[in-house]
Formats: sequence, C-alpha cells, structure tokens
Amino acid sequence: MRSIKVNLDKKYSSSYEIRIGRGILDRIALLIAKNHKAGRYVIITDDNVARLHGGNFLALLKNIGLAADLVDFPAGEGSKNIGTIIDLADKLLKLGADRSTCLIALGGGVAGDMAGFIASVYMRGVPYLQIPTTLVAQVDSAIGGKTAIDLTAGKNLLGTFYQPAAVFADLNFLDTLPAKEFENGLAEIIKYAIIDDEKMFVLLEENIEAVRQKESTLLIKIIENCCRIKKSIVEIDEREQGLRRILNYGHTLGHALEAVSAYKLTHGAGVALGMIAAARISFKMKYLHEGEAKRIEELIRLANLPTKIPASLPTEEIITRLQMDKKKRGDTIHFVLLKKIGMPFINGGVEKKLIGEVVEEMKNDA
Repeated sequence: MRSIKVNLDKKYSSSYEIRIGRGILDRIALLIAKNHKAGRYVIITDDNVARLHGGNFLALLKNIGLAADLVDFPAGEGSKNIGTIIDLADKLLKLGADRSTCLIALGGGVAGDMAGFIASVYMRGVPYLQIPTTLVAQVDSAIGGKTAIDLTAGKNLLGTFYQPAAVFADLNFLDTLPAKEFENGLAEIIKYAIIDDEKMFVLLEENIEAVRQKESTLLIKIIENCCRIKKSIVEIDEREQGLRRILNYGHTLGHALEAVSAYKLTHGAGVALGMIAAARISFKMKYLHEGEAKRIEELIRLANLPTKIPASLPTEEIITRLQMDKKKRGDTIHFVLLKKIGMPFINGGVEKKLIGEVVEEMKNDA
C-alpha cells in the first residue's frame, strides 16, 4: 500500500493521507477502526455500488466490531441535487447519526460529492472518509475537499470546501467498472499529464493500450502520479483562488456540454472535448504550437474518448451555459489555456465568437 500525505498549511487537523493499493479493503477497515474512531459509521453510496460492494464493505466494518450502517440513493448525476441531500439527512437522523458519527463516501464522483456535502452541513459538520470506486474519483474528485450538488441552472453550483479525513483507493474496484466509466477516468489522467507532466503524457502516448487494459503496475504508477500532482496543487491553493484553477483544464466547456446534453454526455466525454477545444483555442490565439494541439487530440482519440462535439447540441446554448459557469468573473469567460504540454495558464478571457467558431469546427470534423 502506498501512502501520500496532503499537508494543508496551519491546518494540521485538516491534513490527511491518501492510501493506494490493490486488494486492500480489509486493511482499509482496520485503518478506519484504528485511526478514525467514531461512535457510528454510515456508508453513503449509490444503489449500483451498494449492490456491487456495499454489503461486503459493511460486513467488514461490522466484523471488526464497528457500529456501521449503509444508506444509498439512485445512481447517476440526476441524483446530485438538494432533494437527495434532504432525503439522506432524514435517513441519517432516523439511524441516530450525531456529531460523533463518521460518514464514508463509497463510490464515484457523485457519491463523493453527496457524502462530502452532507458531511459539511449535517449537525454543522461531521468527519467523512473517501473510498473512491471509479478511476475519475481515485485520481481526481476524491482528493482536495471540493463538494457540490447541481442546480437547474448548471453543474456544481451549490457546494463547500470540506476536506476528508482520509482517502483510500483500492484498484480492485476498477475491475467491475464499465469500459465507459474507465474511459471517463482516462480523460482526467490525460488532463493531469497536459497541465503538469509532459513525461507522463509521453508515457501515455506510448502505453495507452496497456493502460486501457488496466495493466496493474502501470496503472498504480499513473494513479499515484495523478494523486501527487493534485495534492501538491491543493496544498498551495486549497480554495481555488489561483493555481488550483488549472485543474479545470477542459472542464469549463466540458461542464457546459454535459449540461446542454442533459447529462447524456458523460463527464469524461465532456472533459475530453473541452480539452481539445482549449488546445485549439490556445493554437488559434497563438499560444500553443499546432503540433502539440494535434498530439493532445490524438491521445484523446487513442483513449477511445470522443473528439467531435455532437451536432445536436446548439452552439448558442453551449455559450449561454458557459456564461453560467461558477468560475467566471463578471461577464468574462476565463479558460485554462496552454503554452505547451505541461505549461497551462489562466487567460484573461476568450471571445464568444472564437468559442463559437471552435465549437462549430469540432461539430463538423470528419
């Protein structure tokens, strides 16, 4: 089991360990009992993960003498709303959960967001642990303490910064992950390579098929590398005031595409398309060499992620959604752009006309 410490300045109690390994679920239960003592533990998960892994993990906790329960909600982005949060809060109250309770997020990004958000507001805050079961969550969303739910107007518009007490990533969970969900995670891995690590980008270019086949040694190395990149950024900028914003590379347009598609487009697909668009914008604004933009697009294609925006998504509606982005400043839509692979920056704003041109271009690609 590998361990990475997230050190948050002047907040020793908010610092925590990320532990990564394969087949470590029994050890995770023991570490929870030893290091995260609580009067009661409540696993929060969706109904898919509950069926696949929830019963087994609940039994592990109970078998070592912990008072543990499980509550679930319907799987999918559509559940990430205030109604589900209130429903979960009612279930916690009925179980007798109080300030001595520790919540455990078991699942992907949605479960992590739901558990983290409710932990931050239930009884004015209770501790929670992240046990991510998807590749997206293991390399990205489980780390850093961003929690959010969706509003009708857009994604992740109601949220908090609330750090987990620990993160445990067991690669065995990835064995039951559908191919499309694994590819969602590849989009986030490619993002990390683009914004921070050109060597990892080359490693992916040379080994993308082995990664897609979940070759264990390679995958652990890549997941650990992504976790180290994210933890180093979070340590510098916990609340996304500056540097941490580079983690949104591809996400600005990606979230808009997801919303306009009514979430028929997966998060990974949206981010993949957003990364290509940002690379093309970077080239058109004379920041990025065309060859680098094409390398990004080719790696995304090799990862079996989409490179073409669906023609059915109206360009004007996409731009309208961009203007609702929670990271905008006034009427300015800031993008994370590139000077080269491994060298991102936040630009002063991209004209709507240029965004529209790139969106139309990506719709019409052969």
